[in-house]
Order: sequence, then structure tokens, then C-alpha cells
Amino acid sequence: MDRPHLTPPGPTGPDPGVPLKADPTAQLRLLDLQELDSRGDQLRHRRRSLPELAEIAELERTRSTLVDEARDAKIVVDDLTAEQAKVDADVEVVKARRTRDRERMDAGLISNPKDLERMSGELESLERRIATLEDEELEVMERLEAAQGMLSAVNDRIAAAEGRLAELAAARDERFAEIDAELAEVASQRGPALEGLPADLLALYDKLRESKGGVGAARLVQRRCSGCQLGIDPAELASIKAQPADAVVRCEECSRILVRTAESGL
Repeated sequence: MDRPHLTPPGPTGPDPGVPLKADPTAQLRLLDLQELDSRGDQLRHRRRSLPELAEIAELERTRSTLVDEARDAKIVVDDLTAEQAKVDADVEVVKARRTRDRERMDAGLISNPKDLERMSGELESLERRIATLEDEELEVMERLEAAQGMLSAVNDRIAAAEGRLAELAAARDERFAEIDAELAEVASQRGPALEGLPADLLALYDKLRESKGGVGAARLVQRRCSGCQLGIDPAELASIKAQPADAVVRCEECSRILVRTAESGL
């Protein structure tokens, strides 16, 4: 005997083994609800998949890496600044000693020949020490300049990333506002679309939507289920055709509610 698919047993569904029935008009209205729900799903998918979101996420990762690089570069700059200050101080100490010894010799304060010879040797040693320290000072200055350049370059990249992030955030928020307005419109239409639909039909529809990728009801169009896009074999078509207009039939392949229309080809 031909019969429609039965609604699976469940806490929100009809009794097991009892065919679900719903006025044909209600079944057609279920398609309108499905269209609204599909539109809402598409809008939410668009909201989650905005290209700005992917670029923002990538830029935030880049900025985080750059911030780490800037922190490391700043440590190097600070260390080299401290090293340069030490070398500068060392140079000044040795130069001050050289100046003091020269002044003593020039003032004739050292008359002992041996002391003069020793002082001359010390001055030569001080000159060599000053030359060494000044070479170190120059080398540290060059390293510091390079480190400061690197830090400046990283900071410039951070600023560029933050500027682009601000642009993307503004574009994202604008797109969000547009999509949210459309979602609000869908929500405003969904309420009236629900009115008067049988609770058991809605329960089955919601259960199928959850398990079937958001599509719980599909049109039977030209002997094909618009949900799974598969053709329906002649025997199943004959079974569907034999059912009363208020019988809720299901696709044999995907189990979705199959709504009969004038274009069903029955």
C-alpha cells in the first residue's frame, strides 16, 4: 500500500507510526519560512566570512609579531645606549687624566728625570688607551645607529599595520551594519511567517533544519527534490501522488519535508 514517509519518533514529533498531516496551504507557507531561514543563514554566513575579517586576523598576527620584534629591538637599543654611555665615560676619565698629567708636566711640577720619564710613558699609554676607547666608542655608535634604524623601521611597519587595521575595522563595521539591518528585516518577517503553522510541522521542520544543513523543507519541482537535487523514481512519485493533499511527505533520499506544488510534475 502506498504511504508517505512517517515522521521519525521523538519528544517533539508526532506519535511513531502516525503520518503527519498539515493543510496544503500551511505546507506551502513552510516554504516561505524556509526561504526566510535560508536567507538568514546566508546573511550570517556572509557576516562570518567577510574578507575584512580574514585580513584583520592576519594583520593582527603580523602586528603581534612586529610588536615582539620592536620590543627586542628596543632592548638592543637600550643596551647599546648604556654601553655607549659607559665607553663615553671611560674616554672622558682617561682624557681627564691625560690633561692633568700634561698640565703637571707643562707647569714644571715634575723635575725628577725618572719621574718625567715615567710620566711620559704613562702619557703614551693613555694616548693608546684613548685611541682604543674611541675605536670602541665609534663601533658602539655604529651598532646603536643600526639598531635604532631597525627599531624605527619596525615601528613604521606597526604604524602602517595599525592604520590598515583601522581602515578594515571601519569597512567591517559598515558591512556588519548592512548585514544586521537585513537580518533584522528577516527576523521581522519570520514572526508573521510562523503564525498559524502547526506545532508538529514546525517541530519536524526545525529538527530537519538542524540536521540537514539548514534546509528542512524543499519543493518537489519537476519530479526532483530541490533539497538534495536528486530525481525521484517513478514508484516513489506514484506513492507521493496517491497521498492526500494534507499528507506531509518526505524525500526518500534526504528525508526533508517535500512540499508539493503546481510545478511538481505529479
